[in-house]
Amino acid sequence: MPTLMPISPCLLKSAIPRLSTVATLAFILSPSSLLAQDQLAGQERTALEDETTATPIPLVPTEPTWDSFHGQLNAQKYSPLDQINADNVGELEKVWEVHTGDISDGSGELPATVWSATPVFANDTLYLGTPFYRILALDPASGEEKWSFDTQSSLEPLTQPALKNRGVAYWQAEDPMAGELCQKIIYMGTMDAQLFAVDADSGERCEGFANNGVLNVNQWNDTHDHWPLSLLQPPTVVGDRLILGWAGMDWAYAQAPPGTVFAINARTGELEWTFQALSEQMREQSGTANVWTHMSADEERGLVYLPVSSPSPNFWGGNRTEEVPLATSTTALDIETGDVVWSRQWVHHDIWDYDTVAAPTLMDITVGGEEIPALLQATKTGFLFVVNRETGEDVWPIEERPVPGGDGTVEGEVYAPTQPFPTKPVPLLDQSEKPKVWALADALSFGQCSRLWEELWYEGLYTPPTTRGEGTMGYPITAGGPQWGGVAFGPESQTAIVNTSHIVQTLKLYDREAYEKADSGSGNESGFAPQEGAPYGIRLEIAQNWLGMPCWEPPFGELVALDMTTGDIKWRRPVGASQQHGFFMPESWGSPTIGGPAVTAGGIIFIGASMDAKVRAYSLETGEQLWSDQVEAPSVSNPAVYEYNGRQYVAFVAGGNTILKDQVGDQIAVYALPDIGSEGS
Repeated sequence: MPTLMPISPCLLKSAIPRLSTVATLAFILSPSSLLAQDQLAGQERTALEDETTATPIPLVPTEPTWDSFHGQLNAQKYSPLDQINADNVGELEKVWEVHTGDISDGSGELPATVWSATPVFANDTLYLGTPFYRILALDPASGEEKWSFDTQSSLEPLTQPALKNRGVAYWQAEDPMAGELCQKIIYMGTMDAQLFAVDADSGERCEGFANNGVLNVNQWNDTHDHWPLSLLQPPTVVGDRLILGWAGMDWAYAQAPPGTVFAINARTGELEWTFQALSEQMREQSGTANVWTHMSADEERGLVYLPVSSPSPNFWGGNRTEEVPLATSTTALDIETGDVVWSRQWVHHDIWDYDTVAAPTLMDITVGGEEIPALLQATKTGFLFVVNRETGEDVWPIEERPVPGGDGTVEGEVYAPTQPFPTKPVPLLDQSEKPKVWALADALSFGQCSRLWEELWYEGLYTPPTTRGEGTMGYPITAGGPQWGGVAFGPESQTAIVNTSHIVQTLKLYDREAYEKADSGSGNESGFAPQEGAPYGIRLEIAQNWLGMPCWEPPFGELVALDMTTGDIKWRRPVGASQQHGFFMPESWGSPTIGGPAVTAGGIIFIGASMDAKVRAYSLETGEQLWSDQVEAPSVSNPAVYEYNGRQYVAFVAGGNTILKDQVGDQIAVYALPDIGSEGS
C-alpha cells in the first residue's frame, strides 16, 4: 500500500467539485483507503471527461513537437523524427551557430552568466531567452534573427550567485485569428519577478496581458519577502493557463517566502488559482517548499504534476518538527482548480535539501502484461520512483525503511525514523556504504583524502547533519544524482534514459558563534551559508583534495538506460570527461553533469551536460557513443530536436554553469545531416 498524503474530507470535497453529491458523500463517509478514494476519483473524472471531451488529448503528440522546456508537456524529451539514426548520426555537421553577446565571466562589473535555456521550436521559429533577459526569435534553418526583445531588466544577482536563464514558454490560441496581435505569445521571466508577454510573430508587447505586457509576480510576495520571486524557469503552459513557480536564495534564511505556485490566464495575466505546499502556521515559521523547476501535465486527465522542494531552513528542521506532507514531493493538482488530487512525499522531514529537482516524466508502460499510465520521478538521492499517474499508487513497491538518527549534537532536531525506498528501479548509485577513496587522489595529496574520510560521519543515505569533525558525508546531497534535466523516454522501446552524477559532498553545522568565526564566504552552491534565524549555519563543499581532485573513485557521471517494462537497467556507461586545470581526464572516468538528454525514434540519445564542453549522440539500444562535437562551453541545457522544411535539426545551447567549471558561453549550435535539402524524413 503506498504512503499517500492524507487528505481531509473538506479537501476531498474541494478536489472533486464536478462530481455528484452522492459521489462526494461516498468519498467523505467511506472507511476505505485513500488509494480506493483516488481510484474512484479517477473513474469519476474519466467518465465525466469522456462525456465532455470530443477528441482525446494524446500523452505523446501525434506530430513532432518541441514547444516547451522538456519538448512536450509529458517531459519525455522525445521526438518521433528518424531522419537521423544510428547509421548516419556520425555524419552530423554544424549547419549554423549564433553568438548572442549576452555573456559574462564574472571578472568585470557583471556577475557570471549561467545559461540553461532549452530552445523552443514553435510557429516555424526557434525561440530562446538569454541571461541578459532578452528574447530571440531565430530562423530555424539559418539562425538569422527574425526579431529580438529586450526586457531592460536589471542585471543584478538578486537571488542567485549568477545571471541565470532557462528560456521561454510558448502559447497560442486554439484558433488564432489572422492579423491580430498576441494570438501566439512568448513568455519570459526575470530575476526581479517580472513576467513578460510578447507577440510571437513580431516581438511586440502584448498590451492586454497584465500591465502592458508585464506581470509583476512579486506583488504576491507578502510573507518573509527577503528576496523577489525570481522567474528563472519558464512557465509551464497547459491549455490557456500558465503554471508558474519561482526560484529564491538557497540556504540563507530559516523564515523564507513560502513556495506559492500561481496559475495565470495566458491571455490576460489574471490570477486564477494558487497552490501552497505549507500550512498557514508553517508559512509563518518556515518557508519555501517552492517549485523552482519545470512541471509536467496530462491534459487528457486534467492533471498537472508539481516537483515540490524542501522547506526552510534546508539543513535544520527544529522549526518544522510537525509533518509537512507536501514538501519534497510530487503533487498532482486538478488543472482547473489547483486542488490536490494525490501527493507522494519522497523525503520525510527533509534536512538535506533534497528538492524534487525535475519535472516527473509521464509514460505509458506495460508491466506484467498490464498497461499502466505511469509517472517516473527522478530525485537527487539517485532514486527513481515509479507510480500510477492517475492515483499515485506504486507500480513497483516503495518501502518505508529505517534510516539513521542524529548523533545528539544538534539541538531541537527531530528525525524521521523511516524514509521511502523504491524496490525498482535500483538506485542509480550505491549509497549503502562510504564510497571508496580514490587511490590516485589520495596518493597525490599525501593521504589527505583518507584523513578526510576518517573525519566524516556516514551511516548510509539519510545520515543527518552533525557539528562534529568534518561533518557528515553526503553521497549524494544537493549535487545529485539526477538534476533538473530530468528523464527522457522512448515510447517504442519503453526505455527511460537518465544522466546521473556521482558526487561526494561534506556538510557541517556550526552554532551561531562558531559560524561567525568559521565563515569564509561561498561560491556557486558551495561554501558557507548562514541559515539566518536558525541556531546553525552550514558549510557544504565537494570532497576533494588540495589539487581539486575528487577524493572518491570514478566514474563521476553516467548515462543509464532502464527497461520500463521490468524496471531493470539495460545498460550504463560513463558520460563525458572531467576537466581540471586545463587537462581532460579519460572518458572512462565520466563527468558530473548538468542538463538532460533527448531521445528520438531514430534510436539516438542526444546530450551535452558534461564538463568537457562536448555534445554527443549515443545509441539508445546499446549506449555506444556514435558522434560528438566540441562547443564553446558546457551545454548545461536540454537539447531540442525539430523538423523544418523536411530536415531534422538538433540544437544545443552552450552557455556553461560555474557549478561545473569556470567556462561560460553564448553559443547556439545547430546540427543536421549534410546535403539533405528538402527531402522528407
